[in-house]
Amino acid sequence: MSDIETGDIPAEQPKSAPEDRAEAGPFDEAEANPVRPYVDLGGVKVLPREGLHLRLEVEEGTKRVVAIGLDYANSTLQVQPFAAPRSSGLWHEIRAQIADQIARQGGTTTVREGSFGPELLAQIPVAAGEGQPGQMRLARFIGVDGPRWFLRGVIAGEAAVDPAAAAKVEDLFRSIVVVRGSTPMPPRDLIPLRMPASSAGAPTV
Repeated sequence: MSDIETGDIPAEQPKSAPEDRAEAGPFDEAEANPVRPYVDLGGVKVLPREGLHLRLEVEEGTKRVVAIGLDYANSTLQVQPFAAPRSSGLWHEIRAQIADQIARQGGTTTVREGSFGPELLAQIPVAAGEGQPGQMRLARFIGVDGPRWFLRGVIAGEAAVDPAAAAKVEDLFRSIVVVRGSTPMPPRDLIPLRMPASSAGAPTV
């Protein structure tokens, strides 16, 4: 794995994104409509919509916000923005690592073509205490390589199995704006996230 850590193979990893990403999202900050009432969460901006509830996932020890959880259409969408190289993508490599990690947990993954390109449909063992032994939880892992950033999404709930719910959550993922910023960051570093500034239009956290 040392070649990945030293960055020797970026040219071999093309970007993975819908052909219309710049027009239909997920958006780079430079592509977003500046007058839309986004909720600013640092590394991402989210457009409020009816029925959407926002959660911040915080690391226990550091109190650092490590992911944004979006509850919508009887589903959950967890998003994380990462720094990425300008000319190459991360999703092909990260997708393989997720599949390997789930396999070690006793789960299974299937690669399929989705709305954003290749995605992982995963069956993940439910931890003890969350249900009956042997139960599996379905989740979809999606990823989009943008300019100097990579946005990962994990979809669970109805949108993992129901096409109507999936379309709503995919539209939500499309509406997200990634704010990479100009600070130099190593590829794969999480772009900093933060609590939204309190405002009348912000959803409850």
